[in-house]
Amino acid sequence: MDRHDYTYDQLRDLDSHSKQLKTDALDTISKIFQCKPTDITNIQILKKGMTNRSFLFSVYGKKYIMRIPGEGTDQLINRMAEAEAYKAIAGYDLCDEPIYLNPVNGYKITEYIENVRCCNPECTDDVKICVKKLRRFHALHLKVSNTFDIFGQIEFYESLWNGQPSIYKEYKTTKQAVLSLKPFIEMHSGEFQLTHIDAVPDNFLFNPNTEGELSVQLTDWEYAGMQDKHVDIAMFAIYSMYDRNQIDRLIEIYFDEDGGCDLCTKAKIYCFIAACGLLWSNWCEYKRKLGVEFGEYSLFQYRYAKEYSRYASELIKSLKEE
Repeated sequence: MDRHDYTYDQLRDLDSHSKQLKTDALDTISKIFQCKPTDITNIQILKKGMTNRSFLFSVYGKKYIMRIPGEGTDQLINRMAEAEAYKAIAGYDLCDEPIYLNPVNGYKITEYIENVRCCNPECTDDVKICVKKLRRFHALHLKVSNTFDIFGQIEFYESLWNGQPSIYKEYKTTKQAVLSLKPFIEMHSGEFQLTHIDAVPDNFLFNPNTEGELSVQLTDWEYAGMQDKHVDIAMFAIYSMYDRNQIDRLIEIYFDEDGGCDLCTKAKIYCFIAACGLLWSNWCEYKRKLGVEFGEYSLFQYRYAKEYSRYASELIKSLKEE
């Protein structure tokens, strides 16, 4: 992570609402740790995430991270649902519980973990460890009140464009191709259970414990909600910007303990890749209109929508012909 030491005044630049950040964030830290603002030391702004901004700080010699929601995040994240997800996973050793989580403004404080690193999606051993963690989470069949509606969110993110057209000339055709997959998804959808939704390599944190063994956490439950668990496979793949061979390998790894993945389930995952690609493409277009660019990632998401709606349709057609 990119880090720099900052003064309190420089810390205000972390957010466009600088005065609010200076008062709210630092006052929150003071209240939670019952300390004076001058006790908050070693402030280091971390590299911006795609949804949030964060900074590292110390209180009484111990390090913590505070999350500050980014531009337009209030339109994108249901913070009450996020809080419910953290409550649902508490005690299952999936990740460290937040020290503080405000379900209104999205501020979150967590303990800083030394020597942590993210999953490397190009490393097969890393991916296998992440998949094992993901399967253990899925095996819990946890329930919450919030459902993550993929197709509803596609429409919602598009509505945030305020009538402006997509930057992609073939958007309407691509969207229609994705929507045509909805009946197949609904027909073959598995049990709805708590699904991470954002189970991407960056949210799998590797950390060696005191015995030198490698442990992994699945963090950042902002988008979590009830869904088909196989959505998490699709999300891991498209964030990693995998090609088709890599995606098929990821599917093989996930279903290895089940003796393999049947073609119907594989077709459904392809459908999820197409739908989730369009979802995040629309999300990126909204963020772009706010002045936040995601470059190659944004383009890849649209390509997933376009290409995998075709791959999924071809696989569905072959299934019908059998």
